[in-house]
Amino acid sequence: MTETETIAYDVVVLGAGPVGENVADRTRAAGLSTAIVESELVGGECSYWACMPSKALLRPVIARADARRLPGLSQAVRGPLDATAVLARRDVYTSHWHDDGQVRWLDSIGADLHRGHGRLAGPRTVTVDGPDGTRRTLTARHAVAVCTGTRARLPELPGLDAVKPWTSREATSSEQVPERLIIVGGGVVATEMATVYQALGAQVTVLVRGKGLLPRMEPFAGELVADALTEAGADIRTGTAVESVARENGTVVAVTGNGDRVEADEILFATGRAPRTDDVGLETVGMEPGSWLPVDDSLRVLGSTWLYACGDVNHRALLTHQGKYQARIAGDTIGARAAGVPLLETDPWGAHAATADHHAVPQVVFTDPEAAAVGLSLAEAEQAGHRVRAVDVDLSSVAGAGLYGDGYRGRARMVVDLDAEILRGVTFVGPGVGELLHSASVAVAGEVPISRLWHAVPSYPTISEVWLRLLEAYRG
Repeated sequence: MTETETIAYDVVVLGAGPVGENVADRTRAAGLSTAIVESELVGGECSYWACMPSKALLRPVIARADARRLPGLSQAVRGPLDATAVLARRDVYTSHWHDDGQVRWLDSIGADLHRGHGRLAGPRTVTVDGPDGTRRTLTARHAVAVCTGTRARLPELPGLDAVKPWTSREATSSEQVPERLIIVGGGVVATEMATVYQALGAQVTVLVRGKGLLPRMEPFAGELVADALTEAGADIRTGTAVESVARENGTVVAVTGNGDRVEADEILFATGRAPRTDDVGLETVGMEPGSWLPVDDSLRVLGSTWLYACGDVNHRALLTHQGKYQARIAGDTIGARAAGVPLLETDPWGAHAATADHHAVPQVVFTDPEAAAVGLSLAEAEQAGHRVRAVDVDLSSVAGAGLYGDGYRGRARMVVDLDAEILRGVTFVGPGVGELLHSASVAVAGEVPISRLWHAVPSYPTISEVWLRLLEAYRG
């Protein structure tokens, strides 16, 4: 490795995914010189192997499912999806795995891009090993932000390496649809990819170690999604652990704990995420390589005055939109600290505190039906010591749901804090409910009193009228 030069900046950002891009955007807006380091594509996991390709794959699946619920249209969409066209549209939304557009955006805000592998090399210092064999040293006058995200975590199983399993990356970027696909896991990646590949013509078998799908949401969310996947033809097996895998004459064989052999052409492991911090030089600043990076609400790493961690690496909320939220707060905080402006970092919901990470994290699972939730589930609220009541409504009772599609099935729940008279959490499950979620996020984050929610009148006839039904059920 050839040493070249040392360049001083106000801020150095490790990772040019959406989170790192947002940190750089805010620090540049504060007038701070900023370098951003990326070893792969600018735009990161979300743009090329997660959010964008997965949702591009899911959209035709959901659109067809919605059309099939409408007389006069249902017969026209009874045929199979054109898998080639679906994959081609996915390729458009990943920019064919080229990052020219995102690089131009970085140029437009005045951030300097350094391609290569970035590592901490002591306090406020980052080395970048470039693809051309050169090494640059970047120093940061004010802050270094680690925004390197996560990678798929694979279990230690006999035979796994030889099988060449899929992770979320292979699932969202595959150029063809396997005839048979095993999916190991029951979370968001597992359910969304089961939805995609079953609809594209694969025979999907989902092996879930736990009791059901979507274990971090209200139990009825996983139940409704499992019912729909089963009706679509998927084989959902809960309480099923994979003990070993092998590839025999090109066929993947997974052996479960009860001795069953499940065969497929490919196997996808959607079994969690691990932080991409194993080779970013944490040991040079007294931290454990490969560890999550705990932070305070201003996103500064605990015990440090200059190191920040935003997005998945801090393990607060592994969601792109939540990481971008953290990044905006971190960037503004770095700018304020650099200017010597007093912070309100200890003030919940202040400009420099990522309070929503604790109380109002929203998420949509783009299955059919969609599952959308914000805040605490009933179980989480009870575990947190709140005196709460769950209020449930069948979404099919709302006129707008019936108009959306015949045979509409769904459910809504709000978790009411009986002492504060506010919402601690809201969950919707049903076709099209993802677009309802922001209203719930506003209610939870804003701690809107139940008495005031009565005056937020939902338009008739929309699915959002479920809010009125929930309030009526609460009042009794």
